[in-house]
Amino acid sequence: MMPLRDIRVLDLTNVLAGPFCAYQLARLGAQVTKVENPDGGDLARQLGADAALAEKRMGLSFVAANAGKRSVAIDLKQREGRDIFLQLLERADVLVENFRPGVMARLGLDYPVLARRNPRLVYCAISGFGQTGPWANRPAYDQIVQGLSGMMAITGDPQSAPLRVGFPVCDTLGGMTAAFAITAALLDLRASGRGRYIDVSLLEASLAAMGWVVGNYLNTGTPPVPMGNENVTAVPSGTFPTGQGTLNISANEQKQFETLCDLTGLPELKDDPRFADRRVRLQHRAALRRLLSERLATRSAAEWEELFTRHGVPAGQVLGVDAILEKPQLAGRRFVETLEVPGAGPVRVTRPGFLLGEPFPAPSPPPALGMHTREALLGLGWTDGEIDGLARRGVVAAPRAEPPRKGRP
Repeated sequence: MMPLRDIRVLDLTNVLAGPFCAYQLARLGAQVTKVENPDGGDLARQLGADAALAEKRMGLSFVAANAGKRSVAIDLKQREGRDIFLQLLERADVLVENFRPGVMARLGLDYPVLARRNPRLVYCAISGFGQTGPWANRPAYDQIVQGLSGMMAITGDPQSAPLRVGFPVCDTLGGMTAAFAITAALLDLRASGRGRYIDVSLLEASLAAMGWVVGNYLNTGTPPVPMGNENVTAVPSGTFPTGQGTLNISANEQKQFETLCDLTGLPELKDDPRFADRRVRLQHRAALRRLLSERLATRSAAEWEELFTRHGVPAGQVLGVDAILEKPQLAGRRFVETLEVPGAGPVRVTRPGFLLGEPFPAPSPPPALGMHTREALLGLGWTDGEIDGLARRGVVAAPRAEPPRKGRP
């Protein structure tokens, strides 16, 4: 009984920001139908670290954001394809697309047209810079937006910046922003019966997520600077070397700082005029870091993490993705799930980053291209013969289901 169990979504998106948005909706129970071009489908089908899966158009980049969806392959550039799409649209609650601004209008499928066919439609357009403004038609990829947003300029230290964040953070933030806006619009739809147009900008979603950094500049005129692993607002708060491994410490509160001094055998620092006051400590961060690092070198990061955490000082090792995914914290909460992908075997994916009162149902495997076209068109009243004709003309890709193999007598 997922919250979005009665919602039907048409997902016209490609690669990451849009598919990630629709994936969140699917995991919350929405029936998401991915509308793909019959000629290859989503580019992400060809991406990912497993070359064999990419060759089968089931790349790991695709799997990560498309489990639990259906695939209908329609050529929207053909009139018959657009007519079929409009039939699907009449039964939909949500449409998500991440074409460059203007593409849907050129297809004759922009919001004014679709809203006349379905006034209750929640239409979400995701783009690099939004649907209006002088940059609207610029091509945008995650790294381009990272650079333009100011994010890269403050990632790293003064010697290494600018640095790209190590994953497509702007795409992900854009997808999450879109999913949040869509669910809010659906709530209003149920109350008012009114559809809505949503314009998501990856640039704006990224800047909004940089709230403190942007807010400080807007209100003081002080531009942020790259500080590496240091925290601009507190000391000691950052990354420290230890006898074995690297440790993050965030002793942001006075009580935490004083406890840290005691645990590291440096109680005298609590009364040192350079460190006793929170604001004064900011001016002497290098000296404090040097003193702490000498003591931290006597034990491993794992030992310090356990000691500090037990006494209420926020601390954690710097781990790789491989290490954190092996920790019992995630295993006990069933964060990683295993899907059986036909022709590919077991593939692991992650659930959304929260739990509900009931367990998330396991998603269906990500769909093969056009896997559900025939089923969808039969539901619209088309016959098998008519669907075969559409497939021959390249309007759709609609493979027939393979008959079950007979076992040996």
